[in-house]
Amino acid sequence: MRFGNPEFFLLLLLTPVFIGFFLWTYQRKKTALARFAELKLVKKLTHGSAFSRQVIKWTLFMAFFFFLVTALVRPRFGVKMELFERRGIDLMVALDISESMLAEDIAPNRLERAKHEIAKLFDLLKGDRAGLIVFAGESFVQCPLTLDYGAAKMFLDAVSTGWVQIQGTALADAIKQATEAFRSKTHKYKVLVLITDGEDHEGNAVEAAKTAAAEGAVIYTVGVGSESGVPIPVSRGGGTIVYKKDKEGNLVMSRLEPVILEKIAIEGHGKYFHAGTDLDLSRIMAEIERMEKKELGSSRLNIYEERYQIFLFIAIVLLFIEFIVPERVRRRETWKGRFE
Repeated sequence: MRFGNPEFFLLLLLTPVFIGFFLWTYQRKKTALARFAELKLVKKLTHGSAFSRQVIKWTLFMAFFFFLVTALVRPRFGVKMELFERRGIDLMVALDISESMLAEDIAPNRLERAKHEIAKLFDLLKGDRAGLIVFAGESFVQCPLTLDYGAAKMFLDAVSTGWVQIQGTALADAIKQATEAFRSKTHKYKVLVLITDGEDHEGNAVEAAKTAAAEGAVIYTVGVGSESGVPIPVSRGGGTIVYKKDKEGNLVMSRLEPVILEKIAIEGHGKYFHAGTDLDLSRIMAEIERMEKKELGSSRLNIYEERYQIFLFIAIVLLFIEFIVPERVRRRETWKGRFE
């Protein structure tokens, strides 16, 4: 036997509390009657109220409580075999980790918000393989395609802007890395989600998108940040934050450039999502769910059947019986004019 919610067994620790409460209420009732008259006279006047009946009702209630707790822990027994077929797509997420992603027009900054939304996207996947690519002036595969979403999120959580020595935003290289990472000869079931502020410093990203589309990849681009431009914070150590400047001493402003991202999405037969300062990847998940899925194999699993219904039914019956059992015993006696 297995249990779905074994933590509810802790409720059984309340059993001594219930027993103590029942005994306390009985003693309190007995004390109150003693104030009314002597106990011998009270017993004559209330001969139908037997302690045994109280015990029966208490026992029924405790039995109800036990079976209710048993239902709450969801006991499972009786095994049945089911065949599960896995269907899905291959999803690669390419995340920009250049210094411009440290801009704080999205709280706490563009990079941390993007990581949070990617983790939420991984949680929504069902049977799809997911992978992660990080890029700036160069790119590399941070996590290859996997069904272990927990591991993928661990790799994602460790990402920072310091991982890539060459700064910049090489969109073309990121797209090429994703195309190679799919490792599939099938010309479909591939999705690339490109998350960046769109500041392409290489200039051949559109051609790379055409090549990826020829390999069967659908490209969704997500533009992050404000188009008006914001400064880029740079840590100097000791908690000191300054803003990045160019060689002439002018403040460097990072702004979203959607045009290049729109062109990449068009060539990649996908869609451009203007996230701006309100990043939400659930819209992309809606697009993925409408795509055709490939067969990823099948497996047989032994499933333990839920049996909580039996114990819940017994608990309800016991509570009903406890409710209809009277506290007093009806007896017919002829009044003799005095107590003997």
